[in-house]
Amino acid sequence: MDSPHGASVTAENFGLKGPRGWAFRGLGIDAGPGSLVAIEGTSGSGRTCLLLALTGRMRPTEGQAKVGGLRLPRKMAAVRRIAALGPVPGVSELDPAFTVAEHLRERALLQRRFDGSLRALLRPRAERIATARERIDAALDAAGLDPETLPKAGRTSVRDLERLEALRLSIALALIGGPRLLAVDDTDLKLSDAERAEAWDLLRSVADSGTTVLAVCSQAPEGAITLRTHSTHSTDDANGADSTGGTDDDTAGTTTQPTTGDTTTEEGTADAFAETGRA
Repeated sequence: MDSPHGASVTAENFGLKGPRGWAFRGLGIDAGPGSLVAIEGTSGSGRTCLLLALTGRMRPTEGQAKVGGLRLPRKMAAVRRIAALGPVPGVSELDPAFTVAEHLRERALLQRRFDGSLRALLRPRAERIATARERIDAALDAAGLDPETLPKAGRTSVRDLERLEALRLSIALALIGGPRLLAVDDTDLKLSDAERAEAWDLLRSVADSGTTVLAVCSQAPEGAITLRTHSTHSTDDANGADSTGGTDDDTAGTTTQPTTGDTTTEEGTADAFAETGRA
């Protein structure tokens, strides 16, 4: 798989406020292309909202940020074009009724339909199919997923996948488009210690290939650039609704040291995402 040039991620005094208060506030980061960035925190600390804001899916309230040189929030649409979401509950989940092969075919078709040039769309059908197959194979290889090892190979339903297998499939789907930035939520959720190590090895290999990785977690691995979000009750008026989205009455800070914590999904993230109008 050709390694895309990763997107740098910088932010200063970055914050997002919604109808219930601050989802996160006062964040800063300076990560170069091909970095592995761990967004570490407990449930309700604004981790998912931060992930979505840095990928152009939620509009920040204050501060400034750039992704691949594109300023947020002014260039949110452009940032979305270079950033791909792995698994994000309520936003980019796998369909449990689909098989692995169906998910892969659908993503390859969407990629060709919306991101391909007119010249690419007019190529002979056999050539288009071969190109799609190459994209899929390269993405599966990068994600470390071999469908032939699954119980029913490509016909295996998502509902029958183990947690780590589902994570690998989600990452493969995201990589089909060759993004400069990959964003993954709940990276270490419901994983054993051995599986957690495998997941981080996977994301580290993606970053080493050139794609910048943002990964939400309860405990960051060694060697990752770490953004830590903190749950702190907001003293601001939580009833003062903003059109920017965000749902947690929290503020956030930064650190470079990992900490442990619960890693359940932030309540209301999907509602906050919907408020932005960025479906």
